[in-house]
Amino acid sequence: MSEALESPGNLEDCLFCKIGNGLISSKFVHEDKHCYAIADITPQAPTHILVIPKRHYANVTALDDKLLMGELFCTAAQVARSANLNSGFRLVVNTGADGGQSVGHLHIHVMGGRQMLWPPG
Repeated sequence: MSEALESPGNLEDCLFCKIGNGLISSKFVHEDKHCYAIADITPQAPTHILVIPKRHYANVTALDDKLLMGELFCTAAQVARSANLNSGFRLVVNTGADGGQSVGHLHIHVMGGRQMLWPPG
């Protein structure tokens, strides 16, 4: 990454802040001034990419910036197009323990490459 992340949180505790700051290596599939995207290390679909804001937000309820939210979702759509998910894909934002969030830094899952079932679980 070209510049350090803005992070009001504790870098030692946040996996995605560590990745974004180059403390943990990861293959970036996208990066711009607002966010970056990486392949999920435990994919739940043939294509499973995470879109992560550079600034630390614990989850979607902590983000009150409508423009950034739009940037994240536009980036998720761009990532899906780049991954040739032309038959469809799913965007997921897990929030909190009951919502299945396992990393306390807002991120959007872009999943595709197979039929997505409903309900998801």
